[in-house]
Amino acid sequence: MTADETREARTEAVRALEAEFGELINRFRRVMSENANRVSPGMLPGAYKVFTTIVRRESVTLSALAESLMADKGQISRTVRELEQLGLIERTPDPADGRSSLLSPTPAGLERLAEARAPQERTLVDALEDWPIDDIRNLSRLLHALTAGESPTAS
Repeated sequence: MTADETREARTEAVRALEAEFGELINRFRRVMSENANRVSPGMLPGAYKVFTTIVRRESVTLSALAESLMADKGQISRTVRELEQLGLIERTPDPADGRSSLLSPTPAGLERLAEARAPQERTLVDALEDWPIDDIRNLSRLLHALTAGESPTAS
């Protein structure tokens, strides 16, 4: 295979991967929208993303949250207030900086999120039922390397 053929084959493979990512993104948008609505009827997917990021980080400042989501701090602040009013998150003083607060999920918020995620988690577990666990772990490792911009060397 010549260098041009190799480059063409790689480009074709990347285009196929891009198409599959497009389908996956569309599916996850639907899932996020459905989950958001199960957490709180009428919740927008953006608020759900803010909430799940707080849950994943366990405790985060507003500034770090806005930076993590690459979003406007004012918009994130409004969304955080909504999540607080819904009882999904709480603010506590930041021991490292008395001028800021830490955002954390409430027990009720964690419970509602688990209930909202349950249908899709079962679907994904069922969809991967015939996959070897090592393949699932390898896919996770490869996706992490791709999103982190790292080389996909085996662990």
